[in-house]
Amino acid sequence: MAHVLRNRVDEVGPRNILPEPRINSIHETDISLRGIYEISKVLTAPTRLEITIANVVNTLSSFVQMRHGAIVVLDAEAEPEITATTGSSHPPQSGIGRIIPQAAIDRIVATGAPLVIHDVGKSELFQTDFQPSSSGDTIPIAFIGIPVKAEHKILGTLSIDRVGDGESSSLCDEDVRSLTMVADLVGRTIRLHRILSMDRQRFIEEQRRPEKWLDEKRTDPAGHRHVKIDGIIGESPALKQVLETVSVVARTNSTVLLRGESGTGKEFFAQAIHKLSPRGKKAFVKLNCAALSESVLESELFGHEKGAFTGAISQRAGRFELANGGTLLLDEIGEISPAFQAKLLRVLQEGELERVGGTRTLQVDVRLICATNKDLETAVVNGEFRADLYYRINVVPIILPPLRERAGDIPRLANAFLDRFNKENHRELAFAPSALDLISQCYFPGNVRELENCVQRTATLARSRTITPSDFACKNSQCLSSLLWKGADRSHGGNAIDELSQRDTMPVRRIGAPEGDITPVKVVYPNDPASPAMGSHLTERDRLTDAMEKAGWVQAKAARILGLTPRQIGYALRRHGIEVKKF
Repeated sequence: MAHVLRNRVDEVGPRNILPEPRINSIHETDISLRGIYEISKVLTAPTRLEITIANVVNTLSSFVQMRHGAIVVLDAEAEPEITATTGSSHPPQSGIGRIIPQAAIDRIVATGAPLVIHDVGKSELFQTDFQPSSSGDTIPIAFIGIPVKAEHKILGTLSIDRVGDGESSSLCDEDVRSLTMVADLVGRTIRLHRILSMDRQRFIEEQRRPEKWLDEKRTDPAGHRHVKIDGIIGESPALKQVLETVSVVARTNSTVLLRGESGTGKEFFAQAIHKLSPRGKKAFVKLNCAALSESVLESELFGHEKGAFTGAISQRAGRFELANGGTLLLDEIGEISPAFQAKLLRVLQEGELERVGGTRTLQVDVRLICATNKDLETAVVNGEFRADLYYRINVVPIILPPLRERAGDIPRLANAFLDRFNKENHRELAFAPSALDLISQCYFPGNVRELENCVQRTATLARSRTITPSDFACKNSQCLSSLLWKGADRSHGGNAIDELSQRDTMPVRRIGAPEGDITPVKVVYPNDPASPAMGSHLTERDRLTDAMEKAGWVQAKAARILGLTPRQIGYALRRHGIEVKKF
């Protein structure tokens, strides 16, 4: 009987002992859940991210057996951005007694999986950072590292270490599971903080945008944007306004009419409109209408079939076909004949044409840019230009400013032209400041083209590397552009040869003077500075007669007085019917 009771006691004993691990497991699970609940409250607290991360590390010790703990948040370049530790006597920035070495962080980030080391003293990842205890005893230290992820992206690491037995145990597995849940919550919190930070920064920028716009309006009351276009040089307000208009117009397919004096760079602006437009990668075709007769112009623009006229040995595509999908520049549009204006109008209205000698209608898609320095309104009134064609091409008129209205641009352009000359001729010339001051006062009726001509001529004849005022033709009474300055006298029957004798004044715009304030400056000639024949109150015939009388009716002497050749004097005498007196 006792034997039977002993057996029953033995049977009951194990039954009372076996459930103990299950009870401990339930207790540990309850602690883990309570710990994760506390961490979730920490993560949802309205604090800065670095404070939140530090509170999470401090809360870990309440439900995980650990000696040290650390959370490292990485930036976009995988460099530590935030480091929070617990159980360390040194701050993480000091580099002393580092909780987790960089090699371990790199391993966790590279693999994206938990890293468990039962004895860090035997791991190569901790050889440089492992410090044995001061007593000399080798106590095994276990390490657990978990990647912090969000949306499949690694944002950092969470790690702990503790005293271990050097062998694998179920305790490590439980801790890995718990720490993985914590790392997942931390990763989502980090991602949420970064999204909120980006939204906050975007909101601040949007709030500042009206202030920035107001600042730009204060600094630029006209509202002009500073547009830069290759090949167009200048910083004057007049030019900036045109560049802004060009940048706006270029985005559309509207027809543009470039107007301005000769030499203002209409072709450069046409190319700029094409390059800035959606058609910029297509063809840019140009044609000077004034250089061709009506029949040749029709063939050039519309093309011709083989045998259409004598010399048409093959079919040829016209400029409209070549520019299909791109841009066509018709320069000097005001010079085409009324008959051809009607043919051009049909192409512009219908977008279709026939080659010369052909019957097949061709469809074309061309953005048209026209250019002229002619007064088209007067031409329309006089019947020289069709009104319907005028309205067709004058959709967006852009008036290019003459050089005299571009204050401050002359020195920039002159230096650019001189740089080009130096590159082409392997020279090293430079302008003296006084030379730039001189040309800045010139009138330049030929605009940029005349300025380029002046710079090239002066650079070619320069005797030294520095160009001074004495190198310019206007300082040596050799500036032939003065013919344009007194071009109004040509209406009285004069010609270029005779007008050379009228080079008595030269319009100069003084520095600081308002636009349009042109001061005539008398040109002094070394031969006869007081010559009355140079007076502006005398007619050409009177000047010539006065010079002949001063010279004793010797044509060679009169030629020297007027700065002409004896042959030119003889021609002028015959044209004006002046009889040479003989003594």
